[in-house]
Amino acid sequence: MVEATSFYETAGGMPFFEALVDAFYEGVVSDALLRPLYPPDDLAESRRHLALFLAQYWGGPQTYSEERGHPRLRLRHMPFHVGPAERDHWLLHMAAAVERTTGSPSVRATLMNYFVPAAEHLRNDTGLPISTARETRPN
Repeated sequence: MVEATSFYETAGGMPFFEALVDAFYEGVVSDALLRPLYPPDDLAESRRHLALFLAQYWGGPQTYSEERGHPRLRLRHMPFHVGPAERDHWLLHMAAAVERTTGSPSVRATLMNYFVPAAEHLRNDTGLPISTARETRPN
């Protein structure tokens, strides 16, 4: 009988996800658009939360949910403006982190196949002006 290996294990376990998140935040700290969305003094908690979430999502320990409950990603990100520019900057830094921390093309592809739609899902501003039904109704 062959046991299935989780993506968490394939990617390298918690050390991999911590390295990925560290590489991601290297970009965030100098990004004028994204940096204001994070706590001003210390990114340690944000780093930890992201690493725990990603590890859990990919089949690792359930520490994120044990400590913080259900991820509720959209709800947790609602207080922050996440429009097309924020999404693109986030993806730019995550893609660079994925490139720097992974040697396997299949691991890179799997991660990016998750990150691209996830980043889009977290948008709460389309970048388009909002109009009322009255404004859009033809006369």
